[in-house]
Amino acid sequence: MSKAGLDNRKQDGEIGHKHGATPIGTLRKIYGQSFAAGYPPTDKLSEALPYLNETSLSQLRRDYKTGHLDHKITNALH
Repeated sequence: MSKAGLDNRKQDGEIGHKHGATPIGTLRKIYGQSFAAGYPPTDKLSEALPYLNETSLSQLRRDYKTGHLDHKITNALH
């Protein structure tokens, strides 16, 4: 596996550990209705994370890497 692939897997594990309990519905408020397509809004990110398409994953990875994911989730909850 390439270094980028290993880095992505590590980052996905960190995202899942920190934000795994976040409902898909909350993340759809941030990223739009197509986020984690096929999953009910009540499912948790930890359930869907291993199966997300590249578009949904890249959105999460970008915001996690830049430190914006926490803030976006907090704002979506209020």
